[in-house]
Amino acid sequence: MRYTIDALATALEAQAVGDTSLVITALAEPGDAGPGDLALAGTPKYAETLKEGQAEAAMLWADADWQALGLEAAILPKRPRFAMSRLTSMMDPGQGFAPGIHSAAIIDPSAQIGADVSIGPGAVIGPEAVIGDGSVIGPLSYVGWQAQLGPGAFLREHVSIGARVRIGARFMAHPGARIGGDGFSFVTPEKGAVEAVRETLGEQGESAGQPWARIASLGGVEIADDVEIGANTTVDNGTIRATRIGARTKIDALVQIGHNVVIGTDNLLCALVGIAGSTTMGNFVVCAGQVGVADNLKIGDRVVITAGSKVLSSVHRGKVMMGYPATEMKGQIDTYKALRRLPRYLRDITELKKAVFKADPSD
Repeated sequence: MRYTIDALATALEAQAVGDTSLVITALAEPGDAGPGDLALAGTPKYAETLKEGQAEAAMLWADADWQALGLEAAILPKRPRFAMSRLTSMMDPGQGFAPGIHSAAIIDPSAQIGADVSIGPGAVIGPEAVIGDGSVIGPLSYVGWQAQLGPGAFLREHVSIGARVRIGARFMAHPGARIGGDGFSFVTPEKGAVEAVRETLGEQGESAGQPWARIASLGGVEIADDVEIGANTTVDNGTIRATRIGARTKIDALVQIGHNVVIGTDNLLCALVGIAGSTTMGNFVVCAGQVGVADNLKIGDRVVITAGSKVLSSVHRGKVMMGYPATEMKGQIDTYKALRRLPRYLRDITELKKAVFKADPSD
């Protein structure tokens, strides 16, 4: 990739200063940058390490004193981190997947393959599957019976799309993503210990142990446009209705989406999040790493759930949740502060008891 400073700044809708004809061939950390690299120093803290490298140009911040940093040129975006989205896309060399259909791919004759599709070696396209125009199916990936991928899909290697899954345009899935596995749905012939515990909040009664009967998943998965799924993430089929993921939602690696879950638009689910079955999440919800959400809950729009929190009850719109069990963040912080003070309180109480019991009753 080769771009001038001027060309990059134009694409980023940012100001270019200095020698804007300098040619950039790569991006680099400030301390590692050499001639031909664009150092990414979007904050004053990062810019401090520019002196450790040999950068001639850098992407800084809007009012940065680029000359004082010893640079020949700079790009000054209003929001540097947002500018990185476009910048890294422009400089991405891709995965090197070859165009066209590899001779080692296995494609059922009834599958419909769109125009300009790339299918890698070892990939399998099942009966009646539909692959949209301009899609890339990476090596050893699988698209099942009657599954549908919209235009511009990009499946990395070892991605699995199960039967009857329906996915919109510009879908991206990273290595090992599994879409359309069966939900974890099992039931006992009679009311069992688990149901008793849920009803009593702690008592399982005298119910005897019973074998588990499997409930098949018939509902499939429906994914809207511009969704991204991370490595080794799994999305289960619905039981009767489909599990659904809304447009522009981004899901990190090692996330589990249970059966019948409905996720709205523009959600962000970070690594190791687990959403249990039949939970509904609104729009613009953020779940930080290792968040767990119990089944059959409703999470409102614009909810933020902090890392490691476990949500055991429904959450109203706009709340910021924290802890186990998750409650509003401000309340959790007050509780943590009180817990830290608890040893001191206990010492004070002990001293007060000693003082009271030692006092002379006649005084």
